[in-house]
Amino acid sequence: MILKCIRTVAMAALAMVSINVSGQDLLARQAPIDRKLKAVDSLALIRQIKAEQAVYPAYSLYPNWNNDRVHAYGGNVQVPDSFRIDLTGFCMPTTHTKITSKCGPRWRRMHNGLDIKVYIGDTIRAAFDGRVRMVRYERRGYGKYVVIRHDNGLETIYGHLSKQIVAEDEYVKAGDPIGLGGNTGRSTGSHLHFETRFLGEVINPEFMFDFPNQDIVSDSYLFVRGANRYAYQRTRALAAVKSGKSGAAEAEKSAIRYHKIRKGDTLGRISRLYHVSIDRLCQINGIKRTTTLRIGQVLRCS
Repeated sequence: MILKCIRTVAMAALAMVSINVSGQDLLARQAPIDRKLKAVDSLALIRQIKAEQAVYPAYSLYPNWNNDRVHAYGGNVQVPDSFRIDLTGFCMPTTHTKITSKCGPRWRRMHNGLDIKVYIGDTIRAAFDGRVRMVRYERRGYGKYVVIRHDNGLETIYGHLSKQIVAEDEYVKAGDPIGLGGNTGRSTGSHLHFETRFLGEVINPEFMFDFPNQDIVSDSYLFVRGANRYAYQRTRALAAVKSGKSGAAEAEKSAIRYHKIRKGDTLGRISRLYHVSIDRLCQINGIKRTTTLRIGQVLRCS
């Protein structure tokens, strides 16, 4: 009888140990699956974020997505003291280089963009990646025009087109054809009216685009509220930012800056340009001092 009881207890103990070991084995086998599921969840989240950005570029900056009005924001938008706009990944909207009218007062009216000489039928291209917000016609103004909101926060306007070849809410890449040059609307001769705006505030396109050289002025643009239309405004505002006397100074200190590698660039030159050490450049970009820089490569500089 005693032996029978001992045997029963031993068998029960052995069963418990087996269950415990089996449970541990199951957890051990499950752990890599959990890690894989976590990785899958992370990738899904990244894809979801990218999808949302494609649907509404710069959504965190703008209060709405409006297809009815070019200047749709007014007092509903919070314009920061400063904002660093990434200009890498650009495409010149036209290969023509002659500017026929600059940004500023003209004929007792404010001219809010640049007029670039183009001919009827010339291809006009998207300046950056983004989503088409408006494709409309305005008889006494822009004529046939396209408005695009870009991933970097800019909105660009292309006016006086002879034909629009994109649709509202369509996502376009930098360099995609969006229309043909023309002479529609309030226009005296075929040309492209090109505007750049940030949260509705006009930025002189010449501060960002160098049409004669078919390039951007720099890899990024520091938007300073109220100082983006005239050169004298900008000079004064940038001096204030540099000296720390403006509200934009703190925002500029925390702004992330990027540099697109061009012919002749070295780590030393980039270091001097952005006032950051070579070692810091290497650290934040995961490169070494001996790494070969490729033309077109983008480095983070702050």
